[in-house]
Amino acid sequence: MKIKAYFCLLTFQIMQKISPSELMINKDGSIFHLHLLPSELADTIILVGDPGRVERITDFFESVEFRRQSREFISATGLYKGCRMTVLSTGIGTDNIDIVLNELDALANIDLDLRFPKITHRSLRIVRVGTSGALQPDIPMGSFLLSTISIGFDGLLNWYADRDQISLLDYEQAFVHHMQWSDKLPAPYFVPASSRLIDLLMPISMPGMTISAPGFYGPQGRVLRLPLHDPDLLDKIESFHYQGNRICNFEMEGSAIAGLSGLLGHEAATICLIIANRYLQQSDTSYISMMDNFIEKVLDKLAE
Repeated sequence: MKIKAYFCLLTFQIMQKISPSELMINKDGSIFHLHLLPSELADTIILVGDPGRVERITDFFESVEFRRQSREFISATGLYKGCRMTVLSTGIGTDNIDIVLNELDALANIDLDLRFPKITHRSLRIVRVGTSGALQPDIPMGSFLLSTISIGFDGLLNWYADRDQISLLDYEQAFVHHMQWSDKLPAPYFVPASSRLIDLLMPISMPGMTISAPGFYGPQGRVLRLPLHDPDLLDKIESFHYQGNRICNFEMEGSAIAGLSGLLGHEAATICLIIANRYLQQSDTSYISMMDNFIEKVLDKLAE
């Protein structure tokens, strides 16, 4: 035990202290953007894009410990059927997820007072609960789609070392070849969801590969007044199959959640309520009642 303690102490001493410019902490000791304290973070975290959805989810809680708001980042921690959960809005886009995931991990795995990584790693369980548009004709609106593999069109994960170690490189190569991928676009990446969360959420959902796009219009193949770089984008995406998997939907955050969680040692998955079908050119913007049912079913699974 003394030898183990010595090496733990030695490891701690040789680690480089994280400077104030790299790890920004508010005067009250909270992390810079999220304004959360380490004690306020539950092990189970629900991420939502819409800030208004935080209150919608916590309305199902038995109790709420606190609420915080900073820009688009609204958070609350409470109990649902005895399970402590944190609900956090991220806003739209993988650039915000870069902030959210790094700061959640800092709350869990960095001593904010000493500015050193903790010796013992804390693994978080992170689930994005969102809305999405389906890309295949047999996926009805109102269904729940679990992203077993997230595909990043955003390029975020390529900024980090070791991205290949958590990515499905054979999928990437097959996709780039199928799409005749342009070198003007960010290199796509494929990341699997947590196997434990897949097993947990599969009974209430259908599985599929999901693209996270860095925009709502052009990157998702929508044309208003601007023509697309690749006019055949949607047809190519819809026709891609690899190892029995197909691409089922678009959304805008899941790839960064899966990728950064994989690199940081957390479990993550994205599950979405389908509110549009791009193939059938249908949408339903009055999905509130469906959303309440969706939220309750996901909460019940997370509380098991």
